[in-house]
Amino acid sequence: MKSLKALHHQLAEPAYQLEVIQRDSNFKSFQNALAESNLFPLKPTEISIFQVNIGKMCNQTCKHCHVDAGPDRKEIMSQETMQLCLDILVNNPEFKTVDLTGGAPEMNPHFRWFVEEIHKLNRHIIVRCNLTIIVANKKYNDLPEFFKVNNVEIISSLPFYSKDRTDRQRGEGVFEDSIQALKMLNSVGYGIFESGLVLNLVYNPSGAFLPASQELLQLEFKQSLYKDFGIEFNNLYTITNMPISRFLEYLISSNNYEYYMNKLITAYNPAAAEAVMCRNTLSIGWDGYIYDCDFNQMLDLKIESEFNHINNFDFDEIKKRNIVVNQHCYGCTAGSGSSCGGTIT
Repeated sequence: MKSLKALHHQLAEPAYQLEVIQRDSNFKSFQNALAESNLFPLKPTEISIFQVNIGKMCNQTCKHCHVDAGPDRKEIMSQETMQLCLDILVNNPEFKTVDLTGGAPEMNPHFRWFVEEIHKLNRHIIVRCNLTIIVANKKYNDLPEFFKVNNVEIISSLPFYSKDRTDRQRGEGVFEDSIQALKMLNSVGYGIFESGLVLNLVYNPSGAFLPASQELLQLEFKQSLYKDFGIEFNNLYTITNMPISRFLEYLISSNNYEYYMNKLITAYNPAAAEAVMCRNTLSIGWDGYIYDCDFNQMLDLKIESEFNHINNFDFDEIKKRNIVVNQHCYGCTAGSGSSCGGTIT
């Protein structure tokens, strides 16, 4: 077994991650699973979500992070690239939703300008906020009010409604900071019934297993967070951990990789495969390259088209493409399925 340091260094390379997930010939290929469901090649449906990763810099270093984000990451989207994204939105009204992610997207120096410009275009805006960024520094303390003014939907990861499980996955002190941030969001109306300000939480399992029932976990989270802290939110999304990046490192170092992949493959659900998010979403990298989804982006699997960068964007051609799939895609199609908006079926 390689040292954890050497393993982390290797798994930082997308090509090595792909080599690992393709290595075991005993696993049925995801392409074959799709073919048996009459879904191969997988094609886009109505593309309406424009997801943009505006940087991998983050104030946290979470154990499950598929972006491998952290304070030392330097990949940040430039304002020029953001302007190209805005031009695409102006020319393609089919994109109804703009989903901003990172890292901590708020750490991009042009973040607020970008949000304000998107708001002017009357698009629905989602920001994937890690919560702790709101209290990390005084310059971020006004984010709840900024989000409110621009009618931003907030989606935030909270591994559990207790300190121990949250801090084990995301770092010491994260739970307390997250609770403080949630209270700040509630204070301006986020998550409050009929306020129109949407606050959704995300749950990722902490080990090599699939998430429990989204409906039951949502009830538990709502009851516990309100009882213990007076916190309210709209929806809880359960998301399956993808066998890539830091979670792949955990699976290998804990000797759980084969077990987890078998679990995903055994739980393959054709109905979930038919409704995967890559069919209605485009994912834009910090450098302007285009991907079928955020997970393909982290594996450097660009879309299957010569028009794979926003500087030569061609929506008509992109709609015709075949979606690039690989073994990690079992993560989105296991059980009730998994997407950036929680379960699929």
